[in-house]
Amino acid sequence: MNVPADRKYAETHEWFLIEEGVVTMGITQYAADELTDITYVELPEVGSAIAMGDAVGEVESVKATSEIFSAISGTITEVNVALADHPELLNDDAFEEGWIVRIAADNAKQLQSLMTAAEYTNFIENA
Repeated sequence: MNVPADRKYAETHEWFLIEEGVVTMGITQYAADELTDITYVELPEVGSAIAMGDAVGEVESVKATSEIFSAISGTITEVNVALADHPELLNDDAFEEGWIVRIAADNAKQLQSLMTAAEYTNFIENA
């Protein structure tokens, strides 16, 4: 499985990409594959404040419903509205077209405790 090296990863299978103070967040391809056919994504409101550890939405599939957790505090600046009509983007391209939200980070250093791509790959291989 290809795990992009430019992101940080949570044990709950979310990824976080920092670009100029904005954090793009999604679920990993591993999570999407485990959920199988994703049928619905609940997205937060733009402008919502979130705290580290908060659920920012849910992903529903034919197999399960899973909450999406943020590893960073901040404000939701953008949601991937394409997921409303095409939740399967998470199955097809979890790391690019399937991003879920963008967050203006209060403190990007909160992400330092997350796993690197190599650490996450080891984590899922030993799960």
